[in-house]
Amino acid sequence: MAIAASSTSLKPSPSSATASWMRHHSLSTTFGVTALFFRRSEPRCRRFVVLSMDAKPTILVAEKLGEAGVKLLKDFANVDCSYNLSPEELCTKISLCDALIVRSGTKVNREVFESSGGRLKVVGRAGVGIDNVDLAAATEHGCLVVNAPTANTVAAAEHGIALLTAMARNIAQADASVKAGKWERSKYVGVSLVGKILAVMGFGKVGTEVARRAKGLGMHVIAHDPYAPADRARAIGVELVSFDEAISSADFISLHMPLTPSTSKILNEENFAKMKKGVRIVNVARGGVIDEEALVKALDSGIVAQAALDVFTVEPPPKDNKLVQHVNVTATPHLGASTMEAQEGVAIEIAEAVVGALKGELAATAVNAPMVPSEVLTELKPFVSLAEKLGRLAVQLVAGGSGVKSVKVTYASARGPDDLDTRLLRAMITKGLIEPISSVFVNLVNADFTAKQRGLRITEERVILDGSPESPLEFIQVQIANVESKFASAISDSGEIKVEGRVKDGIPHLTRVGSFEVDVSLEGSIILCRQVDQPGMIGKVGSILGEENVNVSFMSVGRIAPRKQAIMAIGVDEEPSKQSLKRIGEISAVEEFVYLNL
Repeated sequence: MAIAASSTSLKPSPSSATASWMRHHSLSTTFGVTALFFRRSEPRCRRFVVLSMDAKPTILVAEKLGEAGVKLLKDFANVDCSYNLSPEELCTKISLCDALIVRSGTKVNREVFESSGGRLKVVGRAGVGIDNVDLAAATEHGCLVVNAPTANTVAAAEHGIALLTAMARNIAQADASVKAGKWERSKYVGVSLVGKILAVMGFGKVGTEVARRAKGLGMHVIAHDPYAPADRARAIGVELVSFDEAISSADFISLHMPLTPSTSKILNEENFAKMKKGVRIVNVARGGVIDEEALVKALDSGIVAQAALDVFTVEPPPKDNKLVQHVNVTATPHLGASTMEAQEGVAIEIAEAVVGALKGELAATAVNAPMVPSEVLTELKPFVSLAEKLGRLAVQLVAGGSGVKSVKVTYASARGPDDLDTRLLRAMITKGLIEPISSVFVNLVNADFTAKQRGLRITEERVILDGSPESPLEFIQVQIANVESKFASAISDSGEIKVEGRVKDGIPHLTRVGSFEVDVSLEGSIILCRQVDQPGMIGKVGSILGEENVNVSFMSVGRIAPRKQAIMAIGVDEEPSKQSLKRIGEISAVEEFVYLNL
């Protein structure tokens, strides 16, 4: 008699009672299956199958994690610490794992999620950025992604201050000179920090901590952040100012903004030209916020005296990188979070988040969209898109420096309060308000937490309409109170920025801006113009856009009365050049305009 043994892993669908019992006892729903085959000479054979249930889930730690974090994981799960895996090795291992923890060096792409066979339930990123994780693929495969955004705050701030002081006193250059056998005291005369103006660009956690420390060094600190509350800044003696005021008045600029489409290469040739000659720049945020070629030119011309950089567009940068090799640049290899204390803190934070997620707890640091019942999502899908776009539009209308603290959302519906769950809509409005000016990813899981953390108070009001409840909503209105607007016509009669939208034939439409009624599809981007209502205006604006081959998808004009003020809303498929926008603003009948990227 021959005996053959095979082992595999199955994913059963346990009964609801079994699944509930397993969740209560923190057990994985993956069973180890061993099949023993006893073969005889007879045609029939017996097959004995032994099922054993693994009482713990399996967590793969693919990059070095602090011991305190690993211990937390081992108290709950089977932990496989396998470092420096090739993409092929990771895809092979992942089908046996319930959770994966990585830092920035491991790419968790679509192939990884597909290779998991549906078993992978949580990916933990030990750090803030999640550029190396395919969020769309994670969501499609029902995998929650969590990060550790708070533990390295102090470390990053301290590194920013270290670079600031080292740059001001030429520490790196002087050190290299002495080690080369030279003694060049007069060559490395530095500058003092006391009384100098430091502009903190991005007043989140790290920016705030840098500001506190810079104040202790005797610097005058100003900050720019379109979202930060002015009272929080005032509490530590910091003045919030506009972007242009910040960069034009600063002696030192410290960057702490996230890398988003609106901040990519925000320090470019145009903005360097606005700066004080001899300005000094520190970047411990993201490399992509600086146009590196433009910075080299600014250093060569003397507009920028020195730069201290911890991050670069491409990491590691090429050996012949002109910026790294520049004599007036101090460079470090992305050390912002590299302290022993921060590494341990990140390890604990991510371990707690992953363990909590595996237990089925809501994760405040979740960065991808949660699963929503298909029937709810199908009905609300166009309104979900409308809600996010209204939030994005409203926050872009806020003038810098005023800070968003109070938002009111009004839902008009023929349905009763119990028949309309607005949590998803509120989350998407929050997403629209926060994501364009932040690196935070907002979803149903973390929306309320994120809003509260940023001092944003969102109130909801429901207007019950007569009529058929067939459609869940008639319109959504978003109002931002106690702020200034970069487009004055967006201010309603009651003094708030007001935007309102509806869904028409499944497409989100903007139907009101301030006190003006408009009707424009919320696809692509929008140009809003306040103008004197007169013949030929649509043609003039359309001709300017047409000359640049910018396609107009929709155009609508709302007016108070004939020949009086009117609002023209123009939907465009491509972003017009600054020159084209300038030409639109120069049309005599145009009183103000704004371009909004949706």
